[in-house]
Amino acid sequence: MYFRILIIIIIFLYHSSTFSKTSENQNFNHRYLSNYFSAQVSHENGNNDLAIKYFDSTKSILRSYPNYFDKYIESLVLNGNVGEAINQIKFFRSKNKIDNFQTNLLLTINAFKNNNFDKANMHLSSMNSILIPSSYEEIIYQILKSYNNLFSDKKISEIENYGKLTKILLAFQYCYLKDNKSNKYFAELLNLEEGDYSRYLFFYLNNLINQNEFETVKKVSLKIEPITSTLLILQSKNWIEKSKFENFSKIFSCQSETDILAEIFFLISNLYSAQEDYDMSNFYLRISNYLNPKFKFNLSLAAENYYLANNNIMLKKILKNFDNRDSIYFWYRIKKEFEILKKKEGKEKSLDFLNSKIKNLKIKSPKVYFDLANIYKGFKEYRKSIENFNIALEGINEESESYADILYRRGGSYERMREYEKADKDLLLSLELSPNQPYVLNYLAYSWLERKIKINQSMEMVLNAYQQRSDDPYIIDSVGWAYYLTEDYLMAEKYLKNALLIMPEDPIVNDHYGDVLWKLNMKLQASYYWKVAASSDEADEQLKEIINDKLIFGLNKLQ
Repeated sequence: MYFRILIIIIIFLYHSSTFSKTSENQNFNHRYLSNYFSAQVSHENGNNDLAIKYFDSTKSILRSYPNYFDKYIESLVLNGNVGEAINQIKFFRSKNKIDNFQTNLLLTINAFKNNNFDKANMHLSSMNSILIPSSYEEIIYQILKSYNNLFSDKKISEIENYGKLTKILLAFQYCYLKDNKSNKYFAELLNLEEGDYSRYLFFYLNNLINQNEFETVKKVSLKIEPITSTLLILQSKNWIEKSKFENFSKIFSCQSETDILAEIFFLISNLYSAQEDYDMSNFYLRISNYLNPKFKFNLSLAAENYYLANNNIMLKKILKNFDNRDSIYFWYRIKKEFEILKKKEGKEKSLDFLNSKIKNLKIKSPKVYFDLANIYKGFKEYRKSIENFNIALEGINEESESYADILYRRGGSYERMREYEKADKDLLLSLELSPNQPYVLNYLAYSWLERKIKINQSMEMVLNAYQQRSDDPYIIDSVGWAYYLTEDYLMAEKYLKNALLIMPEDPIVNDHYGDVLWKLNMKLQASYYWKVAASSDEADEQLKEIINDKLIFGLNKLQ
Protein backbone atom coordinates (compact mmCIF):
# COMPACT_ATOMS: atom_id res chain seq x y z
CA MET A 1 0.00 0.00 0.00
CA TYR A 2 2.76 2.48 0.96
CA PHE A 3 4.63 1.74 -2.29
CA ARG A 4 1.49 2.57 -4.26
CA ILE A 5 1.05 5.83 -2.34
CA LEU A 6 4.73 6.68 -2.95
CA ILE A 7 4.19 6.28 -6.71
CA ILE A 8 1.14 8.57 -6.46
CA ILE A 9 3.24 11.19 -4.67
CA ILE A 10 6.00 11.02 -7.31
CA ILE A 11 3.41 11.55 -10.05
CA PHE A 12 1.85 14.30 -7.94
CA LEU A 13 5.21 16.09 -7.57
CA TYR A 14 5.88 15.80 -11.29
CA HIS A 15 2.53 17.31 -12.22
CA SER A 16 2.81 20.00 -9.56
CA SER A 17 6.20 21.05 -10.95
CA THR A 18 4.81 21.26 -14.48
CA PHE A 19 1.75 23.13 -13.25
CA SER A 20 3.83 25.74 -11.42
CA LYS A 21 5.73 26.52 -14.62
CA THR A 22 2.67 26.90 -16.82
CA SER A 23 0.21 28.66 -14.54
CA GLU A 24 0.26 32.02 -12.90
CA ASN A 25 -1.86 30.64 -10.06
CA GLN A 26 0.76 28.45 -8.42
CA ASN A 27 -1.62 26.90 -5.90
CA PHE A 28 0.60 23.96 -5.03
CA ASN A 29 3.30 24.33 -2.42
CA HIS A 30 5.54 21.49 -1.29
CA ARG A 31 4.42 22.09 2.28
CA TYR A 32 1.20 20.34 1.23
CA LEU A 33 3.11 17.12 0.62
CA SER A 34 3.03 15.89 4.22
CA ASN A 35 -0.72 16.50 4.55
CA TYR A 36 -1.35 14.98 1.13
CA PHE A 37 0.53 11.84 2.12
CA SER A 38 -1.26 11.70 5.50
CA ALA A 39 -4.64 12.09 3.80
CA GLN A 40 -3.89 9.19 1.44
CA VAL A 41 -2.65 6.91 4.24
CA SER A 42 -5.62 7.75 6.50
CA HIS A 43 -8.02 7.10 3.63
CA GLU A 44 -6.42 3.74 2.82
CA ASN A 45 -6.52 2.75 6.51
CA GLY A 46 -10.23 3.56 6.79
CA ASN A 47 -9.69 6.41 9.26
CA ASN A 48 -12.03 8.81 7.46
CA ASP A 49 -12.20 11.40 10.26
CA LEU A 50 -8.44 11.92 10.00
CA ALA A 51 -8.45 11.71 6.20
CA ILE A 52 -11.01 14.53 5.96
CA LYS A 53 -8.92 16.66 8.33
CA TYR A 54 -5.87 16.38 6.05
CA PHE A 55 -7.92 16.76 2.87
CA ASP A 56 -9.45 19.98 4.23
CA SER A 57 -5.99 21.37 5.00
CA THR A 58 -5.04 21.00 1.32
CA LYS A 59 -8.40 22.02 -0.15
CA SER A 60 -6.89 24.74 -2.36
CA ILE A 61 -5.29 22.11 -4.61
CA LEU A 62 -8.27 19.74 -4.78
CA ARG A 63 -9.68 21.03 -8.06
CA SER A 64 -6.32 20.69 -9.80
CA TYR A 65 -5.93 17.01 -9.02
CA PRO A 66 -9.07 14.94 -9.85
CA ASN A 67 -7.87 11.71 -8.23
CA TYR A 68 -7.13 13.56 -5.01
CA PHE A 69 -10.55 15.20 -5.14
CA ASP A 70 -12.23 11.80 -5.69
CA LYS A 71 -10.55 10.42 -2.56
CA TYR A 72 -11.75 13.46 -0.62
CA ILE A 73 -15.34 12.93 -1.75
CA GLU A 74 -15.12 9.21 -0.98
CA SER A 75 -13.83 9.94 2.55
CA LEU A 76 -16.68 12.38 3.16
CA VAL A 77 -19.26 9.81 2.07
CA LEU A 78 -17.66 6.99 4.07
CA ASN A 79 -17.71 9.23 7.12
CA GLY A 80 -21.45 9.81 6.68
CA ASN A 81 -21.09 13.37 5.34
CA VAL A 82 -22.95 12.71 2.08
CA GLY A 83 -24.58 16.15 2.02
CA GLU A 84 -21.18 17.84 2.44
CA ALA A 85 -19.75 15.66 -0.37
CA ILE A 86 -22.54 16.84 -2.68
CA ASN A 87 -21.89 20.48 -1.74
CA GLN A 88 -18.18 20.10 -2.48
CA ILE A 89 -18.96 18.55 -5.88
CA LYS A 90 -21.29 21.44 -6.73
CA PHE A 91 -18.67 24.01 -5.69
CA PHE A 92 -15.72 22.53 -7.56
CA ARG A 93 -17.79 21.40 -10.55
CA SER A 94 -18.76 25.00 -11.23
CA LYS A 95 -15.08 25.87 -11.69
CA ASN A 96 -13.61 22.65 -13.09
CA LYS A 97 -14.54 19.74 -15.29
CA ILE A 98 -15.37 17.04 -12.75
CA ASP A 99 -17.29 14.34 -14.54
CA ASN A 100 -17.12 10.74 -13.36
CA PHE A 101 -19.58 8.08 -12.23
CA GLN A 102 -19.23 8.88 -8.54
CA THR A 103 -19.90 12.62 -8.86
CA ASN A 104 -22.84 12.10 -11.22
CA LEU A 105 -24.28 9.49 -8.89
CA LEU A 106 -24.16 11.84 -5.90
CA LEU A 107 -25.68 14.68 -7.91
CA THR A 108 -28.45 12.31 -9.02
CA ILE A 109 -29.05 11.37 -5.38
CA ASN A 110 -29.30 15.05 -4.51
CA ALA A 111 -31.90 15.56 -7.24
CA PHE A 112 -33.94 12.61 -5.94
CA LYS A 113 -33.68 14.00 -2.41
CA ASN A 114 -35.24 17.25 -3.69
CA ASN A 115 -37.87 15.41 -5.79
CA ASN A 116 -36.40 17.05 -8.89
CA PHE A 117 -36.84 14.17 -11.32
CA ASP A 118 -36.03 16.26 -14.41
CA LYS A 119 -32.64 17.17 -12.98
CA ALA A 120 -32.12 13.53 -11.94
CA ASN A 121 -32.73 12.54 -15.55
CA MET A 122 -30.13 15.07 -16.70
CA HIS A 123 -27.49 13.68 -14.34
CA LEU A 124 -28.41 10.13 -15.36
CA SER A 125 -27.72 11.05 -18.99
CA SER A 126 -24.27 12.30 -17.99
CA MET A 127 -23.74 9.12 -15.99
CA ASN A 128 -24.68 6.95 -18.97
CA SER A 129 -22.02 8.53 -21.17
CA ILE A 130 -19.13 7.59 -18.85
CA LEU A 131 -20.13 4.37 -17.08
CA ILE A 132 -18.34 1.08 -17.61
CA PRO A 133 -20.47 -1.31 -19.71
CA SER A 134 -21.49 -4.67 -18.20
CA SER A 135 -20.56 -3.56 -14.69
CA TYR A 136 -22.30 -2.78 -11.41
CA GLU A 137 -22.21 0.84 -12.57
CA GLU A 138 -24.42 0.00 -15.53
CA ILE A 139 -26.83 -1.97 -13.31
CA ILE A 140 -27.06 0.96 -10.88
CA TYR A 141 -27.71 3.32 -13.78
CA GLN A 142 -30.46 1.11 -15.22
CA ILE A 143 -32.15 0.78 -11.82
CA LEU A 144 -32.05 4.52 -11.12
CA LYS A 145 -33.34 5.28 -14.60
CA SER A 146 -36.31 2.91 -14.21
CA TYR A 147 -37.17 4.33 -10.78
CA ASN A 148 -36.87 7.90 -12.00
CA ASN A 149 -39.42 7.04 -14.69
CA LEU A 150 -41.61 5.41 -12.04
CA PHE A 151 -41.54 8.47 -9.80
CA SER A 152 -42.19 10.95 -12.62
CA ASP A 153 -44.79 8.96 -14.63
CA LYS A 154 -46.43 7.03 -11.75
CA LYS A 155 -46.46 3.78 -13.69
CA ILE A 156 -44.38 0.58 -13.79
CA SER A 157 -41.17 1.20 -15.69
CA GLU A 158 -39.38 -1.45 -17.71
CA ILE A 159 -36.55 -3.17 -15.82
CA GLU A 160 -33.71 -5.24 -17.27
CA ASN A 161 -33.91 -8.97 -16.52
CA TYR A 162 -31.54 -9.34 -13.57
CA GLY A 163 -33.14 -12.54 -12.27
CA LYS A 164 -34.13 -12.41 -8.59
CA LEU A 165 -33.00 -8.78 -8.41
CA THR A 166 -35.76 -7.89 -10.88
CA LYS A 167 -38.36 -9.45 -8.55
CA ILE A 168 -37.13 -7.22 -5.73
CA LEU A 169 -37.21 -4.11 -7.90
CA LEU A 170 -40.72 -4.88 -9.16
CA ALA A 171 -41.98 -5.58 -5.63
CA PHE A 172 -41.02 -2.05 -4.59
CA GLN A 173 -42.40 -0.51 -7.77
CA TYR A 174 -45.81 -2.10 -7.20
CA CYS A 175 -45.61 -1.18 -3.53
CA TYR A 176 -44.97 2.46 -4.46
CA LEU A 177 -48.10 2.43 -6.64
CA LYS A 178 -50.15 0.74 -3.85
CA ASP A 179 -50.73 -2.22 -6.14
CA ASN A 180 -51.48 -5.54 -4.35
CA LYS A 181 -49.11 -7.30 -6.73
CA SER A 182 -46.34 -6.13 -4.39
CA ASN A 183 -47.48 -8.67 -1.77
CA LYS A 184 -47.30 -11.38 -4.42
CA TYR A 185 -43.71 -10.46 -5.28
CA PHE A 186 -42.64 -10.19 -1.62
CA ALA A 187 -44.22 -13.60 -0.92
CA GLU A 188 -42.40 -15.13 -3.90
CA LEU A 189 -39.09 -13.80 -2.60
CA LEU A 190 -39.76 -15.34 0.81
CA ASN A 191 -40.45 -18.74 -0.75
CA LEU A 192 -37.30 -18.88 -2.88
CA GLU A 193 -35.21 -21.95 -2.00
CA GLU A 194 -31.81 -20.52 -2.93
CA GLY A 195 -30.44 -17.60 -0.97
CA ASP A 196 -31.72 -15.76 2.09
CA TYR A 197 -34.47 -13.32 1.22
CA SER A 198 -36.00 -13.22 4.69
CA ARG A 199 -35.35 -9.45 4.86
CA TYR A 200 -38.32 -8.92 2.58
CA LEU A 201 -40.62 -10.29 5.26
CA PHE A 202 -40.24 -6.87 6.92
CA PHE A 203 -41.56 -5.11 3.82
CA TYR A 204 -44.33 -7.67 3.41
CA LEU A 205 -45.41 -7.06 7.03
CA ASN A 206 -45.07 -3.32 6.54
CA ASN A 207 -47.40 -3.54 3.54
CA LEU A 208 -49.98 -5.63 5.44
CA ILE A 209 -49.94 -3.14 8.34
CA ASN A 210 -50.59 -0.27 5.90
CA GLN A 211 -53.61 -2.27 4.70
CA ASN A 212 -54.77 -2.74 8.33
CA GLU A 213 -54.33 -6.53 8.09
CA PHE A 214 -53.27 -6.79 11.74
CA GLU A 215 -54.57 -10.32 12.36
CA THR A 216 -52.67 -11.62 9.34
CA VAL A 217 -49.56 -9.84 10.60
CA LYS A 218 -49.88 -11.55 14.00
CA LYS A 219 -50.32 -14.98 12.38
CA VAL A 220 -47.25 -14.46 10.21
CA SER A 221 -45.29 -13.30 13.25
CA LEU A 222 -46.00 -16.56 15.08
CA LYS A 223 -44.06 -18.43 12.37
CA ILE A 224 -40.94 -16.32 12.78
CA GLU A 225 -38.09 -18.39 14.22
CA PRO A 226 -37.10 -16.74 17.54
CA ILE A 227 -33.45 -17.78 17.39
CA THR A 228 -32.24 -18.10 13.80
CA SER A 229 -34.08 -15.18 12.19
CA THR A 230 -32.15 -12.07 11.17
CA LEU A 231 -31.93 -9.01 13.41
CA LEU A 232 -34.47 -7.04 11.38
CA ILE A 233 -37.01 -9.86 11.45
CA LEU A 234 -36.52 -10.45 15.20
CA GLN A 235 -36.97 -6.71 15.77
CA SER A 236 -40.17 -6.89 13.70
CA LYS A 237 -41.42 -9.84 15.76
CA ASN A 238 -40.69 -7.89 18.95
CA TRP A 239 -42.74 -4.91 17.73
CA ILE A 240 -45.66 -7.12 16.68
CA GLU A 241 -45.73 -8.94 20.01
CA LYS A 242 -45.93 -5.54 21.75
CA SER A 243 -48.51 -4.25 19.20
CA LYS A 244 -46.16 -1.45 18.19
CA PHE A 245 -47.32 -1.56 14.57
CA GLU A 246 -46.62 2.14 14.08
CA ASN A 247 -42.87 1.48 14.37
CA PHE A 248 -42.84 -0.06 10.90
CA SER A 249 -43.96 3.12 9.13
CA LYS A 250 -41.63 5.20 11.29
CA ILE A 251 -38.61 3.73 9.50
CA PHE A 252 -39.93 2.92 6.01
CA SER A 253 -42.75 3.90 3.67
CA CYS A 254 -43.37 2.49 0.21
CA GLN A 255 -44.86 5.85 -0.78
CA SER A 256 -41.58 7.64 -0.11
CA GLU A 257 -39.27 7.86 -3.13
CA THR A 258 -36.19 8.30 -0.98
CA ASP A 259 -37.11 5.38 1.31
CA ILE A 260 -37.41 3.07 -1.69
CA LEU A 261 -34.14 4.29 -3.21
CA ALA A 262 -32.46 3.85 0.17
CA GLU A 263 -33.49 0.19 0.15
CA ILE A 264 -32.10 -0.22 -3.39
CA PHE A 265 -28.74 1.21 -2.29
CA PHE A 266 -28.79 -1.06 0.76
CA LEU A 267 -29.18 -3.98 -1.63
CA ILE A 268 -26.23 -2.74 -3.72
CA SER A 269 -24.20 -2.37 -0.52
CA ASN A 270 -24.94 -6.02 0.30
CA LEU A 271 -23.70 -7.12 -3.13
CA TYR A 272 -20.34 -5.44 -2.55
CA SER A 273 -20.10 -6.77 1.01
CA ALA A 274 -20.64 -10.32 -0.25
CA GLN A 275 -17.60 -9.79 -2.49
CA GLU A 276 -15.60 -8.50 0.51
CA ASP A 277 -15.31 -5.02 -1.02
CA TYR A 278 -16.13 -3.35 2.28
CA ASP A 279 -15.23 0.22 1.26
CA MET A 280 -17.63 0.17 -1.70
CA SER A 281 -20.24 -1.55 0.44
CA ASN A 282 -19.99 1.20 3.07
CA PHE A 283 -19.98 3.89 0.37
CA TYR A 284 -23.40 2.77 -0.93
CA LEU A 285 -24.67 2.10 2.57
CA ARG A 286 -23.92 5.71 3.53
CA ILE A 287 -25.93 6.85 0.52
CA SER A 288 -28.76 4.59 1.67
CA ASN A 289 -28.60 6.13 5.15
CA TYR A 290 -28.54 9.65 3.67
CA LEU A 291 -31.72 8.93 1.72
CA ASN A 292 -33.49 7.32 4.69
CA PRO A 293 -31.76 8.07 8.01
CA LYS A 294 -34.83 6.73 9.86
CA PHE A 295 -33.83 3.15 8.92
CA LYS A 296 -30.76 3.22 11.15
CA PHE A 297 -30.92 -0.56 11.60
CA ASN A 298 -29.35 -0.88 8.14
CA LEU A 299 -26.13 0.44 9.68
CA SER A 300 -25.63 -3.02 11.20
CA LEU A 301 -24.24 -3.97 7.76
CA ALA A 302 -21.58 -1.25 8.14
CA ALA A 303 -20.82 -2.64 11.60
CA GLU A 304 -20.28 -6.11 10.11
CA ASN A 305 -18.10 -4.64 7.34
CA TYR A 306 -15.91 -2.78 9.83
CA TYR A 307 -15.73 -5.82 12.10
CA LEU A 308 -14.54 -8.02 9.22
CA ALA A 309 -12.06 -5.33 8.16
CA ASN A 310 -10.75 -5.08 11.77
CA ASN A 311 -11.57 -1.36 11.87
CA ASN A 312 -12.61 -1.04 15.52
CA ILE A 313 -12.59 2.77 15.48
CA MET A 314 -15.37 2.99 12.89
CA LEU A 315 -17.11 -0.10 14.29
CA LYS A 316 -17.52 1.53 17.72
CA LYS A 317 -18.75 4.72 16.07
CA ILE A 318 -21.44 2.83 14.13
CA LEU A 319 -22.56 0.81 17.17
CA LYS A 320 -23.41 4.01 19.05
CA ASN A 321 -26.43 4.36 16.76
CA PHE A 322 -28.17 1.54 18.66
CA ASP A 323 -29.43 2.21 22.19
CA ASN A 324 -31.58 0.36 24.73
CA ARG A 325 -34.77 1.50 22.98
CA ASP A 326 -33.81 -0.67 20.01
CA SER A 327 -34.04 -3.97 21.95
CA ILE A 328 -32.68 -6.60 19.52
CA TYR A 329 -30.22 -4.18 17.93
CA PHE A 330 -29.03 -2.98 21.33
CA TRP A 331 -28.23 -6.59 22.20
CA TYR A 332 -26.36 -6.82 18.89
CA ARG A 333 -24.32 -3.78 19.95
CA ILE A 334 -23.51 -5.33 23.33
CA LYS A 335 -22.31 -8.54 21.66
CA LYS A 336 -20.09 -6.68 19.23
CA GLU A 337 -18.58 -4.53 22.00
CA PHE A 338 -18.03 -7.73 23.99
CA GLU A 339 -16.24 -9.35 21.04
CA ILE A 340 -13.97 -6.31 20.61
CA LEU A 341 -13.09 -6.37 24.32
CA LYS A 342 -12.53 -10.14 24.27
CA LYS A 343 -9.94 -9.81 21.50
CA LYS A 344 -8.22 -6.91 23.23
CA GLU A 345 -8.47 -7.71 26.95
CA GLY A 346 -9.31 -11.42 27.16
CA LYS A 347 -11.90 -13.50 29.00
CA GLU A 348 -12.09 -11.90 32.43
CA LYS A 349 -12.65 -8.25 31.45
CA SER A 350 -14.96 -9.10 28.56
CA LEU A 351 -17.14 -11.28 30.81
CA ASP A 352 -17.25 -8.54 33.45
CA PHE A 353 -18.43 -6.14 30.76
CA LEU A 354 -21.07 -8.59 29.53
CA ASN A 355 -22.39 -9.34 33.02
CA SER A 356 -22.67 -5.62 33.81
CA LYS A 357 -24.66 -5.01 30.63
CA ILE A 358 -27.15 -7.86 30.96
CA LYS A 359 -28.19 -6.79 34.48
CA ASN A 360 -30.13 -3.84 33.09
CA LEU A 361 -31.08 -5.35 29.75
CA LYS A 362 -34.82 -4.87 29.25
CA ILE A 363 -35.36 -7.27 26.35
CA LYS A 364 -35.98 -10.87 27.38
CA SER A 365 -35.94 -12.50 23.96
CA PRO A 366 -35.00 -16.21 23.68
CA LYS A 367 -32.32 -15.01 21.24
CA VAL A 368 -30.54 -13.12 24.03
CA TYR A 369 -30.41 -16.16 26.33
CA PHE A 370 -29.38 -18.42 23.45
CA ASP A 371 -26.47 -16.13 22.62
CA LEU A 372 -25.48 -15.82 26.29
CA ALA A 373 -25.54 -19.60 26.68
CA ASN A 374 -23.19 -20.03 23.73
CA ILE A 375 -20.85 -17.33 25.03
CA TYR A 376 -20.61 -18.99 28.45
CA LYS A 377 -20.15 -22.37 26.79
CA GLY A 378 -17.29 -20.98 24.73
CA PHE A 379 -15.62 -19.90 27.98
CA LYS A 380 -16.24 -23.38 29.45
CA GLU A 381 -18.65 -22.01 32.05
CA TYR A 382 -21.03 -24.88 31.41
CA ARG A 383 -23.33 -24.38 34.39
CA LYS A 384 -24.15 -20.81 33.36
CA SER A 385 -24.50 -22.01 29.80
CA ILE A 386 -27.14 -24.57 30.84
CA GLU A 387 -29.02 -21.97 32.90
CA ASN A 388 -29.37 -19.71 29.85
CA PHE A 389 -30.26 -22.57 27.51
CA ASN A 390 -33.06 -23.45 29.96
CA ILE A 391 -34.49 -19.91 29.78
CA ALA A 392 -34.21 -19.89 25.98
CA LEU A 393 -36.16 -23.17 25.79
CA GLU A 394 -38.94 -21.71 27.96
CA GLY A 395 -39.49 -18.99 25.36
CA ILE A 396 -40.07 -21.25 22.36
CA ASN A 397 -42.22 -24.27 21.59
CA GLU A 398 -41.14 -27.76 20.52
CA GLU A 399 -42.34 -27.18 16.95
CA SER A 400 -39.70 -24.51 16.46
CA GLU A 401 -36.69 -25.54 14.39
CA SER A 402 -34.51 -24.05 17.12
CA TYR A 403 -35.82 -26.30 19.89
CA ALA A 404 -33.87 -29.37 18.76
CA ASP A 405 -30.75 -27.24 18.20
CA ILE A 406 -30.87 -25.85 21.75
CA LEU A 407 -31.26 -29.39 23.16
CA TYR A 408 -28.18 -30.41 21.17
CA ARG A 409 -26.16 -27.50 22.52
CA ARG A 410 -27.38 -27.96 26.11
CA GLY A 411 -26.61 -31.68 25.82
CA GLY A 412 -23.07 -30.72 24.84
CA SER A 413 -22.73 -28.62 28.00
CA TYR A 414 -23.96 -31.52 30.15
CA GLU A 415 -21.52 -33.84 28.37
CA ARG A 416 -18.61 -31.49 29.08
CA MET A 417 -19.61 -31.58 32.76
CA ARG A 418 -19.74 -35.39 32.55
CA GLU A 419 -23.40 -35.46 33.44
CA TYR A 420 -23.85 -38.14 30.82
CA GLU A 421 -27.38 -39.20 31.63
CA LYS A 422 -28.70 -35.67 31.09
CA ALA A 423 -26.48 -35.23 28.05
CA ASP A 424 -27.75 -38.40 26.38
CA LYS A 425 -31.36 -37.45 27.15
CA ASP A 426 -30.98 -34.05 25.44
CA LEU A 427 -29.11 -35.40 22.44
CA LEU A 428 -31.52 -38.29 21.87
CA LEU A 429 -34.53 -35.98 22.16
CA SER A 430 -32.88 -33.59 19.72
CA LEU A 431 -32.55 -36.45 17.22
CA GLU A 432 -36.14 -37.48 17.85
CA LEU A 433 -37.38 -33.98 17.03
CA SER A 434 -35.02 -33.51 14.09
CA PRO A 435 -33.77 -36.92 12.86
CA ASN A 436 -30.44 -37.60 11.18
CA GLN A 437 -28.85 -34.26 12.00
CA PRO A 438 -25.17 -34.96 11.21
CA TYR A 439 -23.62 -32.90 14.00
CA VAL A 440 -25.94 -34.29 16.66
CA LEU A 441 -25.30 -37.83 15.42
CA ASN A 442 -21.57 -37.20 15.47
CA TYR A 443 -21.54 -35.59 18.93
CA LEU A 444 -23.57 -38.33 20.60
CA ALA A 445 -21.68 -41.13 18.84
CA TYR A 446 -18.32 -39.60 19.75
CA SER A 447 -19.42 -39.26 23.38
CA TRP A 448 -20.34 -42.94 23.43
CA LEU A 449 -17.06 -43.86 21.76
CA GLU A 450 -15.12 -41.91 24.38
CA ARG A 451 -17.02 -43.80 27.09
CA LYS A 452 -16.46 -47.05 25.16
CA ILE A 453 -20.19 -47.88 25.08
CA LYS A 454 -22.52 -48.74 22.18
CA ILE A 455 -19.54 -49.02 19.83
CA ASN A 456 -21.42 -50.64 16.92
CA GLN A 457 -24.33 -48.19 17.14
CA SER A 458 -21.85 -45.32 17.34
CA MET A 459 -20.11 -46.61 14.22
CA GLU A 460 -23.42 -46.55 12.30
CA MET A 461 -24.15 -43.04 13.54
CA VAL A 462 -20.78 -41.53 12.60
CA LEU A 463 -20.91 -43.16 9.15
CA ASN A 464 -24.39 -41.67 8.69
CA ALA A 465 -23.01 -38.25 9.68
CA TYR A 466 -20.01 -38.75 7.37
CA GLN A 467 -22.26 -39.48 4.38
CA GLN A 468 -23.88 -36.09 4.92
CA ARG A 469 -20.75 -34.08 5.81
CA SER A 470 -17.79 -35.91 4.31
CA ASP A 471 -15.64 -32.75 4.32
CA ASP A 472 -16.08 -31.94 8.01
CA PRO A 473 -12.80 -32.68 9.88
CA TYR A 474 -14.53 -33.31 13.23
CA ILE A 475 -16.79 -35.92 11.70
CA ILE A 476 -13.85 -37.46 9.82
CA ASP A 477 -11.98 -37.67 13.15
CA SER A 478 -14.96 -39.42 14.74
CA VAL A 479 -15.06 -42.01 11.96
CA GLY A 480 -11.34 -42.64 12.38
CA TRP A 481 -11.71 -42.97 16.13
CA ALA A 482 -14.62 -45.38 15.74
CA TYR A 483 -12.46 -47.60 13.53
CA TYR A 484 -9.66 -47.33 16.10
CA LEU A 485 -11.93 -48.56 18.88
CA THR A 486 -13.07 -51.48 16.70
CA GLU A 487 -9.35 -52.25 16.18
CA ASP A 488 -9.41 -51.59 12.42
CA TYR A 489 -6.22 -49.54 12.61
CA LEU A 490 -5.57 -49.26 8.87
CA MET A 491 -9.00 -47.70 8.26
CA ALA A 492 -8.52 -45.54 11.36
CA GLU A 493 -5.18 -44.24 10.03
CA LYS A 494 -6.76 -43.39 6.68
CA TYR A 495 -9.53 -41.23 8.16
CA LEU A 496 -7.45 -39.63 10.91
CA LYS A 497 -4.79 -38.68 8.38
CA ASN A 498 -7.46 -36.91 6.30
CA ALA A 499 -8.74 -35.07 9.38
CA LEU A 500 -5.16 -34.03 10.18
CA LEU A 501 -4.67 -32.60 6.69
CA ILE A 502 -7.60 -30.25 7.30
CA MET A 503 -6.79 -29.46 10.96
CA PRO A 504 -3.03 -29.99 11.36
CA GLU A 505 -2.85 -28.15 14.71
CA ASP A 506 -5.88 -29.65 16.44
CA PRO A 507 -4.68 -31.40 19.65
CA ILE A 508 -7.42 -34.08 19.67
CA VAL A 509 -6.78 -35.15 16.08
CA ASN A 510 -3.01 -35.21 16.67
CA ASP A 511 -3.51 -37.28 19.82
CA HIS A 512 -5.78 -39.75 18.01
CA TYR A 513 -3.37 -40.02 15.10
CA GLY A 514 -0.51 -40.69 17.50
CA ASP A 515 -2.55 -43.50 19.10
CA VAL A 516 -3.25 -45.24 15.82
CA LEU A 517 0.40 -44.92 14.70
CA TRP A 518 1.47 -46.58 17.96
CA LYS A 519 -0.89 -49.45 17.26
CA LEU A 520 0.62 -49.74 13.76
CA ASN A 521 4.06 -50.04 15.42
CA MET A 522 5.18 -46.60 14.21
CA LYS A 523 6.19 -45.49 17.70
CA LEU A 524 8.64 -42.75 16.78
CA GLN A 525 6.05 -41.07 14.56
CA ALA A 526 3.41 -41.53 17.29
CA SER A 527 5.60 -39.64 19.77
CA TYR A 528 5.94 -36.77 17.32
CA TYR A 529 2.15 -36.28 17.02
CA TRP A 530 1.63 -36.65 20.77
CA LYS A 531 4.18 -33.89 21.34
CA VAL A 532 2.36 -31.66 18.86
CA ALA A 533 -0.91 -32.29 20.72
CA ALA A 534 0.64 -31.63 24.15
CA SER A 535 2.22 -28.34 23.01
CA SER A 536 -1.04 -26.97 21.61
CA ASP A 537 -2.57 -23.96 23.36
CA GLU A 538 -5.98 -25.56 22.80
CA ALA A 539 -5.12 -28.71 24.76
CA ASP A 540 -6.57 -28.74 28.28
CA GLU A 541 -4.60 -29.86 31.32
CA GLN A 542 -6.26 -33.27 31.49
CA LEU A 543 -5.32 -34.07 27.89
CA LYS A 544 -1.75 -32.89 28.47
CA GLU A 545 -1.39 -35.21 31.50
CA ILE A 546 -2.65 -38.21 29.51
CA ILE A 547 -0.28 -37.42 26.63
CA ASN A 548 2.70 -37.01 28.97
CA ASP A 549 2.01 -40.53 30.26
CA LYS A 550 1.91 -41.79 26.65
CA LEU A 551 5.24 -40.17 25.91
CA ILE A 552 6.78 -42.08 28.82
CA PHE A 553 4.94 -45.39 28.73
CA GLY A 554 3.32 -45.45 25.29
CA LEU A 555 -0.17 -46.94 25.30
CA ASN A 556 0.90 -49.79 27.57
CA LYS A 557 -0.06 -48.03 30.82
CA LEU A 558 -3.51 -47.10 29.46
CA GLN A 559 -4.43 -50.60 28.31
